[in-house]
Amino acid sequence: METRILEVVIGEAPPERLDKALARDVPEAAALSRSRLARLIGEGAVSRAGTAITDLKARVAEGEVYAIALAPPRAVETAAEDIALCVIWEDDDLIVIDKPAGLVVHPAPGSEAGTLVNALLHHFGGRLSGVGGEARPGIVHRIDKDTSGLLVVAKSDRAHHGLAAQFEAHSVHRRYLALVHGLPSAADPRLRGLRGVSFEAANVLRIETQLARHRTDRQRQAVSWAGGRHAVTRARVLQAFGTPPAVALMECWLETGRTHQIRVHMAYAGHGLVGDATYGGARKAAPRALGAAAAEALGAFPRQALHAATLGFAHPVTGEPLEFAAPLPPDMAALLAELGGS
Repeated sequence: METRILEVVIGEAPPERLDKALARDVPEAAALSRSRLARLIGEGAVSRAGTAITDLKARVAEGEVYAIALAPPRAVETAAEDIALCVIWEDDDLIVIDKPAGLVVHPAPGSEAGTLVNALLHHFGGRLSGVGGEARPGIVHRIDKDTSGLLVVAKSDRAHHGLAAQFEAHSVHRRYLALVHGLPSAADPRLRGLRGVSFEAANVLRIETQLARHRTDRQRQAVSWAGGRHAVTRARVLQAFGTPPAVALMECWLETGRTHQIRVHMAYAGHGLVGDATYGGARKAAPRALGAAAAEALGAFPRQALHAATLGFAHPVTGEPLEFAAPLPPDMAALLAELGGS
């Protein structure tokens, strides 16, 4: 593939800065974000009348024509691997996967191979998004290694930008199923008195905090009131188990999508997820409340009991509303059956 030249004509009443003006006037089909345009300007890939312009803040005028040199996307170094995928839906622009627990989404130190990205590189066979200048699967959101469920991935630049915009606008609908210790209730004075916690109509639990990296453990997130990123989680009880209730199946949905958000928020509320070694603590259900077999099954559950069950968004190219659902994975279904759930 050869370098492609994209010409952009500056429209009327342009922003004063070059990067902002190009971001406004570049054709939508080019799928060039402002950050990508800023890098291109800095690399000398943007010119006017044959002269490279490298200043992001260069003044622009209506009617000026800028040429942007777009090199072919660089190939990623990550190796394609023939790993089985549970594909829920796929077209030319995106793919929806039901990710199993235990599969890391993106390569990282200690997990360079055997990831979802490795599997997608093989599955796509070279048809990849070129966003950011690299040919790669368009990962626009993630779920934790030990969380199962639905994930959408872009195959084209236009889908990548369209999906990213929806996640940024919090217009993507995501619902999770979680098994938590105890029974969150509006009648609990401790919970009602906890900062950032409230109850909405129909006994919906609402948790609103800031989330930031833990001060001493950089691999964890923590509730913060003096910095971090705004996070809102809502949840409602679907079913309670035990006498008195020792475990609850909850439906959780996100207004924001922060790292480990549901896990941190439910632990903050005092109802950590079953099996969550990072945030759930060493809490155990009493056999007298559930029965010995159910209590043992809970104690032996090897991961956080969290499943991304539904995912809804507008198709980033056609605008068609899409909604997907994934059943509980076998391990959570078996645990629920042991508890006597339906």
